Amino acid sequence: MAGSYRPYEPDQVMLLPAAPQDWLPPGHLAYFIHDTVDALDLKAFYARYEGGGSRNQPFHPAMMVKVLVYAYATGVFSSRKIERRLHEDLAFRMLAAGNFPRHRTICDFRAFHLKELSELFVQVVKLAREMGLVKLGTVAIDGTKLKANASRHKAMSYERMKQAEVELKAQIDALLARAKATDEAEAGEPELDLPAEIERREARLAAIRQARERLEQRQREADLERGRSEDDDRRPRGPDGKPKGGRYKREFGVPEDKAQENFTDPDSRIMKRAGGGFDPAYNAQTAVDEAAHIIVAAELNNVAPDANWLLPMIQAVKDNLSELPALGLADAGYRSEDNLKNAPIELVVALGREGKEHAEIDAGQYPHTAAMAAKLQTEGGKAAYRKRKWIAEPPNGWIKNVLSFRQFSLRGLHRVQAEWKLVCMALNLRRMASMTG
Repeated sequence: MAGSYRPYEPDQVMLLPAAPQDWLPPGHLAYFIHDTVDALDLKAFYARYEGGGSRNQPFHPAMMVKVLVYAYATGVFSSRKIERRLHEDLAFRMLAAGNFPRHRTICDFRAFHLKELSELFVQVVKLAREMGLVKLGTVAIDGTKLKANASRHKAMSYERMKQAEVELKAQIDALLARAKATDEAEAGEPELDLPAEIERREARLAAIRQARERLEQRQREADLERGRSEDDDRRPRGPDGKPKGGRYKREFGVPEDKAQENFTDPDSRIMKRAGGGFDPAYNAQTAVDEAAHIIVAAELNNVAPDANWLLPMIQAVKDNLSELPALGLADAGYRSEDNLKNAPIELVVALGREGKEHAEIDAGQYPHTAAMAAKLQTEGGKAAYRKRKWIAEPPNGWIKNVLSFRQFSLRGLHRVQAEWKLVCMALNLRRMASMTG
């Protein structure tokens, strides 16, 4: 006896088209993002297309925003992969509602609206506050290094730059002399296009010279911050301008030989990679609210140390939500006397790695650091700081391991700052959907 099965007619044509709203199960993330984007203020996106006329009809900005945000929320960052998903993935097709923008259109929309996309982050944070998912009781601040869209093999040290400049100048001079001799002898050498070779080396020389000048400019700025001047004769000077003991290792504005510059993303900096090694990277910062692990502030720069970020991140929380948190938590990377002195809220900041945090502190010279050391010895201080890792570190882990965002798609500090806020907004929406679903 033949088995009995449910009907299966893959070639059957539907009498009526299926509704896209029926394609996904209730509570799907795509529905949440669809409804949330509709609730946001998208006037800035529409402003770009005002007065375009009927012959210049771009894709609807709301649709493009929904597709981009959902893509980032599900770990799809490449415009080519987003284009493919618009054909193959039901959630993408539902959000696009019959639109199929090409990858170039998606890439251009993201590039044209970076500022507007990053500003949506604040709207989502405020929405989370209205939903009761942000309490601003305790906020933990943490940083993570994310790889730049740049190759380690497209970087050069300051020492190598100086050597390469000399070598390229010699090669250009030799090629010019060879070209002159060839012209005089009227004996062409078809196997070698001398003008093209000269042009290629001159372009390379110009790129290296520009990179060297950027390194030297950054070093001059760093030296000025340290109190140096161009005529200091490598001798440290006190507040009265008189020389002190010792000497600086390098002349004013001269970088270390090992200082590097990347040619594909000059704004990136070489930073230590977790687990060992170094990469061109950026330092991404988050302030995370305790209630539902919502990121309430997201900033980024290309300076590896975290210490200078503590006060700006607290201010960023206030800028985003018009209110300061009651308590801020941070690890030892944010420790400094100025941070503890000038913080507008109560802080619990570690003073060192575990086992080394109880070093002798001069209370006369560092009174706020000594007070923090005493607070960390109390039961209240210990209980508060124990929450830091549980609050601050999961969002960074989710970004890297759930969203699989480990490298930026864009290049340049301002573009990367905007993409970081887009990533954090996408993660917030995932959290909001899971907490309210």
